[in-house]
Formats: sequence, structure tokens, C-alpha cells
Amino acid sequence: MENSIIRSAENKDIQRIEVLLRQVHAVHAGVRPDLFTEGMQKYSGEELAKIIENEQTPVFVYEENCRVEGYVFCRIICETAPSKAKITTLYIDDLCVDKSARSKGIGRKLFDYACGFAKRIGAYNVTLHVYSGNERAERFYNSLGLAAQYTALEKIL
Repeated sequence: MENSIIRSAENKDIQRIEVLLRQVHAVHAGVRPDLFTEGMQKYSGEELAKIIENEQTPVFVYEENCRVEGYVFCRIICETAPSKAKITTLYIDDLCVDKSARSKGIGRKLFDYACGFAKRIGAYNVTLHVYSGNERAERFYNSLGLAAQYTALEKIL
């Protein structure tokens, strides 16, 4: 019988989160080796501890049978520009499911949990970025009903 829960990340989860961070970084390095250094991870253990304790950067983990199988890193952003509507956005900074646990609906559960959290804090929307070329992520997020808010363009010099 499956025993799973989504909960706030704790310091005891940092080592496992680091494994997942390396997995997601490997995907990014494969798609954009010009921007990402192979073999690295986005945050150090020390940075993770600070992120986890900060109320403005909630992190949720999917735990199954006492093992963290995925996470979603979020950032609460409150728009303050005078020319824009005063809204709160929940920005998904990173979402990862362990490569051995993919295609079981865990990513969808984490995304839905983040959306529920966003509603509870009165957020207007949930946003995220996907690097061009990360087709699996694009298909996944499209299947969840996300649509382009804007397009960021670049010219490599």
C-alpha cells in the first residue's frame, strides 16, 4: 500500500533534494550547455536551508514510503510597479520528480498542491519558466493547462 504525502520541506530533506537538484540541472545542461555547467546543482546545502526557512520561498516535497521523490520550489512575488496591477504571483522556481519515479502523476500532484497553496495565499496566478528545447517539460506544463504569458527572446553574441 502506497504511503504518500506532500508537505513543506524540512532541513532533514536537504540531502535528498540535492540529488534531485543535480538531476534537473543535468536536464538544463543538456538543453543549454552554454548556460549550465555539467555536474552542478542550482543551490548549495547552505542555500537550501535558508530557502526552506524563508516564508517567501516555500518548498514542498512529495514523500512516498518515507522517501522524497519530488519537490516544487516556489517564490511569492508581489507586484509593486505603479504601472501594473497589484497582484501576488506564485512563481514556480523549480519542479522535479526523481527520474526513477516519473510518469506516475507526482509532478501533477506537486503542481496542483502549489496551485492550492497559491489560492490559499490569495495569489492571482502561478507562473514558471521553461527553457526552449526542454520539450518534455513544455509538454508536461501544457498538459496542466499553462499557456504562454510572454516570450523571452535572446540573441547569443
